[in-house]
Amino acid sequence: MSNLTRSEWESRAKALKIEGRAFVNGEYTDAFDGETFDCVSPVDGRVLVEVASCDQADAEQAVANARIVFESGVWSRLAPVKRKEVMIRFADLIDAHAEELALLETLDMGKPIGDSLSVDVPSASRAIRWSGEAIDKIYDEVAATPHNELGLVTREPVGVVAAIVPWNFPLLMTCWKLGPALSTGNSVVLKPSEKSPLTAIRLAQLAIEAGIPAGVLNVLPGFGHTVGKALALHMDVDTLVFTGSTKIAKQLMIYAGESNMKRVWLEAGGKSPNIVFADAPDLKAAAEAAAGAIAFNQGEVCTAGSRLLVEKSIKAEFVPLVVEAIKAWKPGNPLDPDTNVGALVDTTQMNNVLSYIQAGHDDGAKLVAGGKRTLEETGGTYVEPTIFDGVTNAMRIAREEIFGPVLSVIEFTDAEEAVRIANDTPYGLAAAVWTSDLSKAHLTAKALRAGSVWVNQYDGGDMTAPFGGFKQSGNGRDKSLHAFDKYTELKATWIKL
Repeated sequence: MSNLTRSEWESRAKALKIEGRAFVNGEYTDAFDGETFDCVSPVDGRVLVEVASCDQADAEQAVANARIVFESGVWSRLAPVKRKEVMIRFADLIDAHAEELALLETLDMGKPIGDSLSVDVPSASRAIRWSGEAIDKIYDEVAATPHNELGLVTREPVGVVAAIVPWNFPLLMTCWKLGPALSTGNSVVLKPSEKSPLTAIRLAQLAIEAGIPAGVLNVLPGFGHTVGKALALHMDVDTLVFTGSTKIAKQLMIYAGESNMKRVWLEAGGKSPNIVFADAPDLKAAAEAAAGAIAFNQGEVCTAGSRLLVEKSIKAEFVPLVVEAIKAWKPGNPLDPDTNVGALVDTTQMNNVLSYIQAGHDDGAKLVAGGKRTLEETGGTYVEPTIFDGVTNAMRIAREEIFGPVLSVIEFTDAEEAVRIANDTPYGLAAAVWTSDLSKAHLTAKALRAGSVWVNQYDGGDMTAPFGGFKQSGNGRDKSLHAFDKYTELKATWIKL
């Protein structure tokens, strides 16, 4: 963890040389048509750099280069132990450039520098290192066969992977994809969000320095409806992986069907229930976790605990504890190491969050904390962490993913009702349960339709646990050995002896 002060971070920000070009076949390059867009910092509204706005021609070039290098075998047929060595060097370089990457992340999407430095960057390098370490320890299979036959089940890299990643954890989500995709020998064309492309662009050069061959990792900044669509429709992209909204995830499935039936793996939206029973072991701890579950990363988290389900018998005691706990989460300048709530990613997202706060008022929910834009004089996009009480699961703020620091408190009377309310959503990404009853914890966790369930905590797990959703929260899994399934094909080879 760095000991730099706010003024020192600001000085570094002024001196920082920011790269905005695309990265294709091992080199930085302008977009084919020369188009750019302004990368605006939500911290204060200033333009950081002009970024290449890639389109169809850029996608064609990058995919063609990725295919050539894949077929050459320089990476795809490299021994797993050799790929492991390169991936570990890649992770080491991320660590070595931690302060630079953290600063880019904070300037680009507004998260607190303390989080960028202590959470995002080390988690990203850990994802790369973990996947690299795993690749020479994953075994293929021999089928049960008669004595005169041999059945082999082997994994092969799928080929060219297009990865479209979100703006809320740009570096981390990128590395969740790159770790297993590169370790298994694929070539990757990465499209970062136009709202936060800077760390992905920088990461590409570090990959080359680590020893990943030119053309194996390409980065195409630009918009979803241009270069993103081009990649999704490309006939020579074998697999498409995506993290983002459910609306876009559905459109990508259509594009895959309209093109070459490419495999599509999607991590989409969430509206996660955080269930607090009357027998929770520590109500104060549960309240502090509930506040953090909606305020961390400005609520721009797919697993944010945006629906707080509280048992009726403790609601009058518990909600004030959450209101008190949320006071510790105060928007501030993201370059101040003491700030724990930064800026929303841009003006569009800020206005969207404010519109949901208005919808909460209009639908009759009771505002008990926050609810306003703040620090407007900075030129940045800051919104107070907000809590609505008296919410029903039919209200918009309880049903739609806001992707901002807006919490809905919903009352329930027993475990059966809690599960019914929790599952009454098109999403199924995550959930949490607070109880001292072991049987209740297990039974409730089993009944919840969610890819991750945390008990007496919020947002638990590490690289060993798979991450992904049920229902319209997507398919496939990031993290753990299960992630490798997305980037490999199974081949059965049957030999007559």
